[in-house]
Amino acid sequence: MESGAAEQSVIEERLVLGAARLGLTLTSGQQSRLLQFLALLARWNQVYNLTAVRDPLEMVAKHLLDSLAIQPFLCGDSVLDIGTGAGLPGLPLAILEPARRFTLLDGNGKKIRFVRQAAMELELGNVEPVQARIETYRPGRKFSTIVSRAVAEADLLCVLKADLLARPGRLLLMKGRHPDESPDNRGWPPEALTVHRLTIPFLDVPRHLIELRSD
Repeated sequence: MESGAAEQSVIEERLVLGAARLGLTLTSGQQSRLLQFLALLARWNQVYNLTAVRDPLEMVAKHLLDSLAIQPFLCGDSVLDIGTGAGLPGLPLAILEPARRFTLLDGNGKKIRFVRQAAMELELGNVEPVQARIETYRPGRKFSTIVSRAVAEADLLCVLKADLLARPGRLLLMKGRHPDESPDNRGWPPEALTVHRLTIPFLDVPRHLIELRSD
């Protein structure tokens, strides 16, 4: 087997095994699209510097599995991904959840161009890329789930003030280390907020999810 084919086989095996460890069984179509997205991201990354992760095998855990790990926490049929960057976590989740509508928001033009191209090549009709900042984004509707890997905790109130979260709804913030700040000091009832520890297959770094429920 040639080295390129061998590397691709290892990538496929890691994706399938990692998804299984997350409790996900990928269809052949989902697996194919996720791998196609990975190849597209690696190719664009060589020119446009979309992510600091260069190795496609590393991308499986750091981008694909990390994104898919929050699938059980999604709520409702509409999802807003704030600061989506290279389409993370929005594009992998949209591949997994074709019945949900995903709006992928970022102020960076080159990143939104990549997201638009990826959505087109992957034939993801449930994805809407939008170039805008959360401070000025006013779509005239609310979202069942708002998710982000990029919003800092200090910017949380800005997200909430935009009044884009439906009721019931979920605000999901993906973090590395456990947040130091007590929920009591963030301005909402402690019972509305939960911090989940996530275990990402093949990723030996701390990952947490801040979940705010607007029930």
